[in-house]
Amino acid sequence: MRHQNSGRKLGRTASHRKATLSALSVSLIQHKRIRTTTAKAKEARMVVEKLITRAKRAVVRETDGKQKDVHARREVFAFLRDRTAVSTLFNDIAPKVSTRPGGYTRVVKLGRRLGDGAEIAILELVDYNTGQEKAAAKTAAKATTTKKKPGKKPKAESAAEAPAKTGKPAVAQAETEAPAAEGTDTEAKAESPKTTKA
Repeated sequence: MRHQNSGRKLGRTASHRKATLSALSVSLIQHKRIRTTTAKAKEARMVVEKLITRAKRAVVRETDGKQKDVHARREVFAFLRDRTAVSTLFNDIAPKVSTRPGGYTRVVKLGRRLGDGAEIAILELVDYNTGQEKAAAKTAAKATTTKKKPGKKPKAESAAEAPAKTGKPAVAQAETEAPAAEGTDTEAKAESPKTTKA
């Protein structure tokens, strides 16, 4: 039985598992969103949340007027082994999540992979949710366009716009269009008795 044995082995040795979680954490910090299996996403989430909390506490202490917390950066670097990821974590992510009391990441399940049927999920940082911001902007744009109902244009505007479209003066165009309109009315009247008889 697995009493109090927390964590997933992920089919790896301890060193391989640590390297996998480190690589997933670096990718998440750099790209703000990664796509992986659900088991790996849930394991990486636990690791990344602790790293972000560590960085957030160090940044809060630094803003109180104390000197730079080098020890926190070295502890995070010991796990991540990537200088750019550490600088991104401490300079960009930690200040942005400083007011959030935990829950920095989100796991969104996507279904099963076609090749081997593994369950796939997206692991993303909550404060960097660019996909939903774009979707919200699109829905807001649609809402503003649907409020403006397209109505009929006033005759003055349509007459003024007509010369610009065709290149003819408004009076000449009105004269050329009037007989055509009358011709269609007479044709419609002539056809209507035939359709009623049949």
